[in-house]
Amino acid sequence: MKARKTLLSASIVVALSMASAAAMAQDAPAASQAKDLDAVVVTGIRASLEKSLDTKRANVTVSEAITAEDIGKFANTNVAEAMSQIPGVVLDRRFGQGERVSIDGTDPSLNLSFLDGHPVAQSIWLYGEQPNRGFDYTLLAPEILGRLEVIKSSEARLTEGSLGGTVLMHTRKPLDMDANSIAGSLSFNYNDQGGDTRPSGSFMYSWKNPEETFGVNFAAQHYEETVDRQGVEVFGYQKASAFPNQTGAAAGIDVPNFVNAAWFQQTRERNSANLNLQFKPSQELEFNLSGLFIRESFDNYNQSFYNFLTQRPGAVDRLSTRGNVATGGHSNANPVFYDNNVRVSEPETKGLDLTGKYQTDTWGVSGQIGHSKSENTLEQWFIEPVYTGGYSFDLKRGLTFDNPAAASNPANWAGDGFMGNYGVIDTETKDTYGQVDFNVRFDSVLNNLSFGARRGKHEEDYRQNVYVGLPVADLVTVGTINPVGLRDLNPGSGRHVQVGRQNVIDYVNRYRGALTPDPASFLNNTFNIEQTNTAAYVQADFASGGFRGNLGVRYVESKTDGEGFAYGGTPTLTDLDSKRVRSSKKEDFVLPSLNVVYDTGADVLLRFGAAKVVAWAPYNQLVGNTFLNDSTFTGSGGSSNLDAYESTNYSLSAEWYFAEQSVLAASVFYKDIDNYITSEGRIERQFNSNATTAPAFYQSRIVGTNGCTADGFCDYSIIRPLNAGKGKVKGFTVSYQQPFGDTGFGLTANYTYADGEGANGTDLPYQSRDAVAISPYYEKGPFSARVSYNWRSDYLAGGYVAGAPPASVDDYAELGASVAWNIDDRLTVALEGMNLLDSEYKQYLGREELVAQSFHTGRRFMASFRFKF
Repeated sequence: MKARKTLLSASIVVALSMASAAAMAQDAPAASQAKDLDAVVVTGIRASLEKSLDTKRANVTVSEAITAEDIGKFANTNVAEAMSQIPGVVLDRRFGQGERVSIDGTDPSLNLSFLDGHPVAQSIWLYGEQPNRGFDYTLLAPEILGRLEVIKSSEARLTEGSLGGTVLMHTRKPLDMDANSIAGSLSFNYNDQGGDTRPSGSFMYSWKNPEETFGVNFAAQHYEETVDRQGVEVFGYQKASAFPNQTGAAAGIDVPNFVNAAWFQQTRERNSANLNLQFKPSQELEFNLSGLFIRESFDNYNQSFYNFLTQRPGAVDRLSTRGNVATGGHSNANPVFYDNNVRVSEPETKGLDLTGKYQTDTWGVSGQIGHSKSENTLEQWFIEPVYTGGYSFDLKRGLTFDNPAAASNPANWAGDGFMGNYGVIDTETKDTYGQVDFNVRFDSVLNNLSFGARRGKHEEDYRQNVYVGLPVADLVTVGTINPVGLRDLNPGSGRHVQVGRQNVIDYVNRYRGALTPDPASFLNNTFNIEQTNTAAYVQADFASGGFRGNLGVRYVESKTDGEGFAYGGTPTLTDLDSKRVRSSKKEDFVLPSLNVVYDTGADVLLRFGAAKVVAWAPYNQLVGNTFLNDSTFTGSGGSSNLDAYESTNYSLSAEWYFAEQSVLAASVFYKDIDNYITSEGRIERQFNSNATTAPAFYQSRIVGTNGCTADGFCDYSIIRPLNAGKGKVKGFTVSYQQPFGDTGFGLTANYTYADGEGANGTDLPYQSRDAVAISPYYEKGPFSARVSYNWRSDYLAGGYVAGAPPASVDDYAELGASVAWNIDDRLTVALEGMNLLDSEYKQYLGREELVAQSFHTGRRFMASFRFKF
């Protein structure tokens, strides 16, 4: 710890000495002013790339940028996909689309994002998922942004909480646009696996008065797209010795206990609106009031079709093996479960933000205040019919029944002591913030002194209720539909019997009034947490000769209050106050930072950044809660004793702007992390509702399994977070951008290497060692075309949380392309393609042969008509 602080302090002293020496050699020029980039009218790919380079070159920090046309010229339907060509940025695509981003080898939950300088509250959309700090970029339509920056080296003025990088998104402002500007688009999105076409559209209008003292703009978007994910999941492996018929050499191989044919169907919808009111009565004074409204629909239908070998281990009579893993086999009488999860999820986000600024030639003051709220009520209708009979199972193709006629008969599918339930998750997130900043300008080496304070409060409420007691019935009673086959899976998994979304809802609703709440579900999965950060900073900007930069320090006081439930014996919903467990934690941090840029005068810039940063675990990990899977006797939970991540970060880069719109750049980064949070699985005694509420014959199957006793408590493998000591991340990026003369052709490309490990040499989550992004383009006359290719090597993953369980995602490639024809200066038609390789998203457990998931989501196409006046 002391050595690292000494190194950081020495770096700051050396850099200041260099700046002072340069100042003594010559008079300091006036502070350079960055271009008003949003005022530039971007008309094409090359102009857009030039504008992005202007932002990068003008910044003091090690950073990257994309601008409005950049965002629109990539094949994308959300902001994350538009970021895929930024050096050091990689995406996880669990549903085929980019959602969250990793920056320089760090977990997505350790990178914060801000819209016009403020946080945007967000709700979870997937039933059973937990709140997260990392931003879900599916929330924002690309059309509302004018510019996006990824700040990789920190500054004292930046809000704390990012370990890898801070993403700053900027909306378009009316005083930077022409009066009566109108722009919009109409598009149609098609998924070849889902076989469905959905419409989308956007509209923006901007106005300002002739004096350019007042302006207003309004942007609205409607987006729809089909998501269809099909494949195989394995919920765990057992040694062959657990099955009596497997002896000898085969006893030591790994056997997939649950082979699941999974089918996730969804139509995503997003309606959003953004309003900016800008008032600038003089050159010195300016106000901006902005409002944001987003309503989404993530309704989905998830079908899981899987076996359960260890329920009747003696029925496994044959295994097919490759190496030391069983790739398939046969069971003569084990149950097959058919889970139907119908979910409604409609997050709604609202925000209001007010900024004001008064700036003279010598001093200035600015402020920002606002509130953002997101809420979602997620509902799940769930049934679980069971079939018992002979079948073969295969890791690539799912299940094949010995008697297809029997498996096709709905009368042979019925609940086995348990039929299903109805669940509701209510989640609400709030961000409230206020900030004031002052600055004083000087005509010297020290050209600007900034200082200010910020207070931000984040509130997270999460409550789950599950209602049980659904009568057992067969699928004749529930109802079925004409079966449809799953892609690349055996007909045994897809065509024998299917229930259908509406039949599930209708059957559960038939008995909802008689269902009773499950106390364990409520007590284990209900919590609230409030984190309040109060910060103050001072930052000095300096420039002398070829040197410029800043030096600052930020002080942060953080207070986290959480509340959950704990109980002993059979859980009940009575006397809840006696079961409440409250926790409170206070921390404070001193965060120095330094950024130095040296302009050699030969179109070469050298940058150095050093900073102490802090980040926190996802919200659900900071409070006592437990999410259980009563079928597999596994779960996950939180802990109120976690310390924050603390990291000393160093960045060094060299950028050669060797021609117009061109750059060759390289950067190295090193992050020395304390209190790295990882996850550890331990055996805990937890209550299993099925052991006491299910019919007697079903209870008898549970008691004695996984240590279950008659009181309903069983041995669960629970993964909880813990501070595991030190971690480190080191790596480098290389990027290149150039148009090739007047040919119309050009290229952007980058490579990122990241290498990190935890205290015990363990891999760090979401870190790919290698990542490549290549995007050739052509733009001449009315025609433009662009191809974007991304590849990342395998990486540790799990949920979107730091300290993910030990499941890895195989290397993944994404290929997109877009072509556009400008009919005239106002009208453009375009065709875009995404996931053109139809890449496989594959997870494995430690070894590649231990498959955990293998999915395809299909190719995506978008035809659009764009206009601007």
